[in-house]
Amino acid sequence: MLQGGPPARLRVLPGGAERLLTVREVAERLGVSTATVYGLCERGELPHVRVSNAIRIRPADVEAFLSRGLR
Repeated sequence: MLQGGPPARLRVLPGGAERLLTVREVAERLGVSTATVYGLCERGELPHVRVSNAIRIRPADVEAFLSRGLR
């Protein structure tokens, strides 16, 4: 049984109607490995959110990254 205070509140993301992409899906779109996508997220070059223990990325953020040029 869980104890504690009130349940945590979830944050609503702008543009939340679109489906978030997995690291694997982003890697396929960019033509890179999943390790590269994790590195881009870690360095702050690719905005992302954590859903439980998983990283998810908005399609618009992938497009913006591509428009800046893959490094």
